[in-house]
Amino acid sequence: MDIENSIMATKQGFEHSFSSGDFYNRQTQDEHHLNNILDFLPLKADMKILDLGTGSGYLSFPIAQKNPNISIIGLDIVEKALEVNRSRAKEENIRNISFISYDGINFPFADSEFDMVISRYALHHFPDIQKSISEVSRVIRQRGFLFISDPTPNVNDISRFVDGYMQLKKDGHIKFYTKDEWLQICGKYGLQFKKSFGSTIRFPKKKDTAYGFDELLKKHDKKIIESYELEVVGNEIYITEQVNNILFFKR
Repeated sequence: MDIENSIMATKQGFEHSFSSGDFYNRQTQDEHHLNNILDFLPLKADMKILDLGTGSGYLSFPIAQKNPNISIIGLDIVEKALEVNRSRAKEENIRNISFISYDGINFPFADSEFDMVISRYALHHFPDIQKSISEVSRVIRQRGFLFISDPTPNVNDISRFVDGYMQLKKDGHIKFYTKDEWLQICGKYGLQFKKSFGSTIRFPKKKDTAYGFDELLKKHDKKIIESYELEVVGNEIYITEQVNNILFFKR
């Protein structure tokens, strides 16, 4: 895998997605899920939090607004989104939030700088997940936390239909990980499972960005496809994805 090209594809894909506004919001926003995450996180005063792959600041802004004594930094490769976030923070006078861009590989932070790292719907785009989780562990203090929220293949999907489906849009999707895979990867870097909850996302995709969709359907068992409740409505394709929401702590 060419890591630099993968990162560039993700950056370009999300610059386009963020510019599409309402459709991107329909793909990713879910108030019920957001509230469940906010209730689930072990937030405490004076924490310093890193939001990895922050995007539009979907987690960062509500955490900062509801917890003025917490400092939060949103990290992403998509500078255009970060510029919008900075403008919003200034307009809304949110002073405990900032946004930083990086190269998609090395985190621009010191060791043990954060009490918690959080990431929602981002890590499946990271081309070197081992390096990224090692960086996550490096910047978390002892007894600090990592929270991951990311879709996962359902139990029927032995052929990884969902990864092929997500890769139809050329935005750098690499892979959805199972809970067991997350436990193995994170455990390798001293991050221990604490608790989790499950959720779902009904994910829309524009058919004109799903290059090779019909060919993909022919490659996979009908029962696997049906397990995602796939539905085509006009120019949009919908599937229902399971989501892992996992909290780890650093030993």
